[in-house]
Amino acid sequence: MERSLVLVKPLATKRGLCGAIIGRLQTEGLQLVAIKMLHMDRAMAERHYAVHKGKSFYKELVDHITSAPIVAAVFEGENAVARIRKIVGDTDPAKAAPGTIRREFGLDVRRNSTHASDSPENAEKEIALFFKDNEIFDRSE
Repeated sequence: MERSLVLVKPLATKRGLCGAIIGRLQTEGLQLVAIKMLHMDRAMAERHYAVHKGKSFYKELVDHITSAPIVAAVFEGENAVARIRKIVGDTDPAKAAPGTIRREFGLDVRRNSTHASDSPENAEKEIALFFKDNEIFDRSE
């Protein structure tokens, strides 16, 4: 089983969309194995978005993700990363396929409602940033 991190970003939490976004992933057969609400501080945001450091949109990403609480969740399932990326849709809501989370709930490319891990390797790193091992439910128990 593969795991992936999903973040419900500040814009979506402010708009009361956490349940709709989490629920959408669950109805697609993905298992929720960890969840928490937190206010990400700047240091954590900079670690999370380190891959974008130096890019023109980096400061805006960090500013947005630290502007209000987020919901961090870990989902598990066969090919979870690819499946979640398909359900979430293109980063730009205007380009995202109809029925995807970002198309329905995002406002623009920077305020697109969710973050989803882009590879199994990055998923492991991102999950470790937000969750301790003992905070993730083991479905085999």
